[in-house]
Amino acid sequence: MAVCETCGNDYWLAFEVKTISGDRHVFDSFECAIQRLAPICEHCGVKVVGHGVEVAGRFFCCAHCARATTGAEGAAITDTVGAHPG
Repeated sequence: MAVCETCGNDYWLAFEVKTISGDRHVFDSFECAIQRLAPICEHCGVKVVGHGVEVAGRFFCCAHCARATTGAEGAAITDTVGAHPG
């Protein structure tokens, strides 16, 4: 069994998440994985669970939050999945 690094639960169905940096994390639920790994919107503070938006290396939960915080840089950001802020 493996111990969840967020809640400490020793669970036989725990799973491992490997990040792009090579770090490995063990969790017993997606809830714990989100709590530990999901970025936080720099405008409203919610956990970014979906695609989110990135402007100049800053993460936001949606285009509205990006535009509200980044001004001219974020003005062209729209909530379109797959669009990359050029």
